[in-house]
Amino acid sequence: MDGIRVLDLSRVLAGPFCSMILGDLGAEVIKVEAPGGSDETRRWGPPFKNGVSAYYLCANRNKKSVTIDLKSAKGKEIIERLVQNSDVVIHNFKTGTMERLGLSYEELSSINPGIIYCSITGFGETGPYKTHPGYDFIIQAMSGLMSITGTEESGPQKVGVAMTDVLTGLYACIGIQSALLERQQSGQGQKLDLSLYESAVSSLVNIASNYLMSGNLPAKLGNHHANIVPYQTFRTSDGEMVIAVGNDRQFQALCTIINQPDLAHNPNFKTNPDRVEHREELTAILQAELEKQPTSYWQEQCHAHNIPVGPIQNMEEIRNDPQLNARNFFQTIKHPKAGAMDILGSPLHLCRTPPKVRSHPPEPGEHNDEIFTSIGLSPFEIQEYKNNHWI
Repeated sequence: MDGIRVLDLSRVLAGPFCSMILGDLGAEVIKVEAPGGSDETRRWGPPFKNGVSAYYLCANRNKKSVTIDLKSAKGKEIIERLVQNSDVVIHNFKTGTMERLGLSYEELSSINPGIIYCSITGFGETGPYKTHPGYDFIIQAMSGLMSITGTEESGPQKVGVAMTDVLTGLYACIGIQSALLERQQSGQGQKLDLSLYESAVSSLVNIASNYLMSGNLPAKLGNHHANIVPYQTFRTSDGEMVIAVGNDRQFQALCTIINQPDLAHNPNFKTNPDRVEHREELTAILQAELEKQPTSYWQEQCHAHNIPVGPIQNMEEIRNDPQLNARNFFQTIKHPKAGAMDILGSPLHLCRTPPKVRSHPPEPGEHNDEIFTSIGLSPFEIQEYKNNHWI
């Protein structure tokens, strides 16, 4: 994406996560904040290192930072000048805010008809919820994700990370790239209207399809699968692991390694629909056998018989995982305030144009002089703008 310029007016996670991916792929990303830094995640913590938030670092590498007071006439003028030579604008202000600032899609596309304008909101820019604020936790609750996470005993549970933000960031990245490809044919930009709500509901996939076909409300299954058995956690003699049997051959192999080969021919368990119907009976039999040996034993046996298996790892185990380290997933950056530290890398492996960590997550306004000089502001004007808190 070298040669693509992105103006990122978003903050927190969904928008910054999207623009970070674009930056990883080579785009020039200019992060726009209010003077002093207005991304809330700069203050979300602990942990902090020399005043730098770990949360902020997770979604802001490969960007340049400028500070602009969007409420001022001079700030609006700077944005308009930047838009003239940009390809993408991303924002996640509440519905109507960009219009009140005079920075609507209609206004910016009149300056640059090729601009791709991506709006990320909690519920979208139309409909009865359009003005409602939408943080990830709220969206997880409303989207149905919490209704299927946890058990009947635990009650509804949220996913451990802001998954609806991550999903929306990914959808935004896909949509922006699609719009850029279409622009090559039409020469025209367009507006994208993405919501956390729809992104989250779209992630229900088979669970939603099950309901839409049957009309039956999905139950909370904890670590069980709605459509596949056995596909769940099991206790071992020294911990827990996940076994995910996806077909009858794998089930037959599992029966072999637990020394219960006849189970595979039991009419209650012979096919997956049979196993789903008799889930509790089969799970009890498997659990009784699997807790006789440690996790490492069952991993070796499952791998030898091509049965999907995995331990439940914590972050320390993940950081030391030989697979991730063999693929150089963790990257080390040098931050001007926080010093050297490890960050997550990109999961994208492109053989000719691989993503790169080119620069640290920037401090507020770190690139003001560079970017504002590039649009024609003189050193005198830049200092005047700073003195008046316009940048």
